[in-house]
Amino acid sequence: MENRTNAAQRFSLDFGVVRSVNGMTKIAILSVIAYVIMFFETPIFFFPPFLQMDFSDLPALLGGLAMGPAAGILIQLVKNLLHFVTKSATGGAGELANFIVGVALILPATIAYKRKRTKRTAMIGMAVGVVLMAVVAGIANYFVLIPFYARFMPLEQIIAMSNAVNSIIVDKFTLVLYGVLPFNLLKGIIVMILTGLLYKKLSPILKVK
Repeated sequence: MENRTNAAQRFSLDFGVVRSVNGMTKIAILSVIAYVIMFFETPIFFFPPFLQMDFSDLPALLGGLAMGPAAGILIQLVKNLLHFVTKSATGGAGELANFIVGVALILPATIAYKRKRTKRTAMIGMAVGVVLMAVVAGIANYFVLIPFYARFMPLEQIIAMSNAVNSIIVDKFTLVLYGVLPFNLLKGIIVMILTGLLYKKLSPILKVK
């Protein structure tokens, strides 16, 4: 019975942090930081121009590792709610996709790190999260985001814009395969590296006491 309890605790999402004033304060601060970071988007010249690089998942990943998976999920949720209320250009579709993709990144890392708090476990969890994020982003773009943007710009024009920077892209499927997937893999790897560099220095501040 005790083993089952310990296992459940290791795999729980740590929603207890929500009941802590200290935890909620840190979640709120990290959410606002993530929201601000969303405004600093940078195009990458060898990817389709509508794919903009930002690192707003970094605060959520740092918070999730320090305070538990629930904290990371809440940071992603609040970040996207703020963006939806103030700057959404997709009627919430982009924010929903961003939330789902962001959660796909942070959950494997934060759950793994909660189970065994070692740098190796965290890095393996983040690597799994990067791959999962790229796959989920591909699915979200194929079924949600690209069809949404095609309502305002013909799909043929989107493909042509993408083909101009990558000649392999000739249709929606290759746009996802050779544009969206590698873009999100690159983004996830950069976030993973930054997390590895910053977490040890910031974790004493981020942990809930």
